[in-house]
Amino acid sequence: METAQKKAVVLLSGGLDSTTVLALALRQGFDVYALSFRYGQRHQIELERATAIANSFGVSHHIVVEIDLAQFGGSALTTSSAVPKHQSVEEIGNQIPITYVPARNTVFLALALAYAESLDCFDIFIGVNALDYSGYPDCRPEFIQSFQALANLATKATVSGIRRLQIHAPLIHLTKSQIISQGIELGVDYSMTTSCYDPDAIGRACGHCDACLLRLRGFAETSITDPADYQE
Repeated sequence: METAQKKAVVLLSGGLDSTTVLALALRQGFDVYALSFRYGQRHQIELERATAIANSFGVSHHIVVEIDLAQFGGSALTTSSAVPKHQSVEEIGNQIPITYVPARNTVFLALALAYAESLDCFDIFIGVNALDYSGYPDCRPEFIQSFQALANLATKATVSGIRRLQIHAPLIHLTKSQIISQGIELGVDYSMTTSCYDPDAIGRACGHCDACLLRLRGFAETSITDPADYQE
């Protein structure tokens, strides 16, 4: 008798990290259910990229969930506040930036958990990173560990002792250059991805927000030219 392929919910933003995680989940043999969010973000070009990426990998399950975190405000990504721009990574600083969206990963993982439970799925993949990132509190290992503990207290199957749920964050301790190198080995086409917090009307990256600068440094450290389309 053939064993059914294990399912995994993969959070897919259309960015560099989440696309690499999608490739990793597929390499590990999971039947992927990709999950994206239209949450009121100013950079909605990422959803077009997420759909194209899911299609390019042959993912048969990809849904976009509509929520509106812009109603709460509190972030430059969901309001008209200016996205901070810098000339180099060194200028980013150590403070949590205004591009942090309050509780975003908590909300995303909660919805991913609901989706996983409806699928009888016990694996969720997320592309958070705690090294080359903007200092968001919901990208830290402590957060992922705590959410996994919560998930195993919150669902019917886990409470019934059928199986424990695992939150996979395979990039959390990697630098951006290590992530890119791994993605290249997995066959990821990074020209399809977008990382910019403030792209122009046709989706070209600004080149100066935190996400662009960290991405550009990662490619520079791997001696590979970033294939993304930049405004300058």
